[in-house]
Amino acid sequence: MKVNQAEIVISAVSENQYPQEQYPEFALAGRSNVGKSSLINKLINRKNLARTSSKPGKTQTLNFYLINESLYFVDVPGYGYAQVSKKERAKWGGMMEQYFKNREPLRAVILITDLRHEPTDDDIQMYDYLKFFELPVIVIGTKLDKIPKTKQHKHIKRSKKVLEMDPNDIFIPFSAETGEGKDAVWGAIKSFIAD
Repeated sequence: MKVNQAEIVISAVSENQYPQEQYPEFALAGRSNVGKSSLINKLINRKNLARTSSKPGKTQTLNFYLINESLYFVDVPGYGYAQVSKKERAKWGGMMEQYFKNREPLRAVILITDLRHEPTDDDIQMYDYLKFFELPVIVIGTKLDKIPKTKQHKHIKRSKKVLEMDPNDIFIPFSAETGEGKDAVWGAIKSFIAD
């Protein structure tokens, strides 16, 4: 997909701040520092629309990025290593649950994992949580370029097995460095828009 326009519209903390247009939305979820911002930037061919940070827990709001005035990427707070208080994490949890449960334009959740490693307990919990809400999930295994070609298939198989993935959900190996998997991600997104 050729992206001509991409902008952050709002960083929301509650439902009344969500954008009013009913464009299809795709939420991006993943562990803190797994590469959500890098994925967004690669998909839209921008260096730094989504700010990357080496400090976990940078995203603390639901960040709505409008793409080509036709769909939204919604970056949600990372889970796992975020250096924030339990109280703050509980607040994020409520904010995310409200979004996942009630948001009408949400088409699918893009769950980002690090393909080099087995999915963490947090990744499994997040995947199960999304399935509980009966949301379609696109799982993306990042850092593909860091795995030797001969071992990539094994890593993909392991990820699917550990997550106990629903056969209807999509798994895409991806590299923000080389762009490998980018077209497949856009293809998956388009299939949910077409539905």
